[in-house]
Amino acid sequence: MRRAVCPGSFDPMTKGHLDIIVRSARLFDEVIVGVLINASKSAVFTVDERIEMLREATASTPNLRIVGFHGLLVDFCHEQGAQVVVKGLRAVSDFDYELQMAQMNIGLSGVETLFMPTNPLYSFIASSLVKQVCKLGGDVSQYVPKAVEERLVAKLRPAQ
Repeated sequence: MRRAVCPGSFDPMTKGHLDIIVRSARLFDEVIVGVLINASKSAVFTVDERIEMLREATASTPNLRIVGFHGLLVDFCHEQGAQVVVKGLRAVSDFDYELQMAQMNIGLSGVETLFMPTNPLYSFIASSLVKQVCKLGGDVSQYVPKAVEERLVAKLRPAQ
């Protein structure tokens, strides 16, 4: 079985993330969406909320599993039986950092990394930017799935 991991914090998940996940699911028998648990970062959504939103947004993609993880990505890949990490690249500037990570991962454990260019429609979307726009009252509906938008507005906008 060809199994891959699509890792991320997904705080929040964007349509760019969704695009990479769904396209990966077409290439592999199974894709594990690894939701990073990073206690040192202050997240808007809990890991359980992020997992729930991912499940809702990917319900029509049957060959996905969504799992929270902490620690080294390569250890998670081995635990899941995955041979490949799929990473979306939005811009050339993403490549330098991601290449270093990919080389470290293959050196640590032999896990390969597949770089997938983001659909140009989503290449500028970043979770941090989406959060900022939402917090300031902007419309983020074109950047995140509907269920994510509703949750973002509830969490980030003060009560009217």
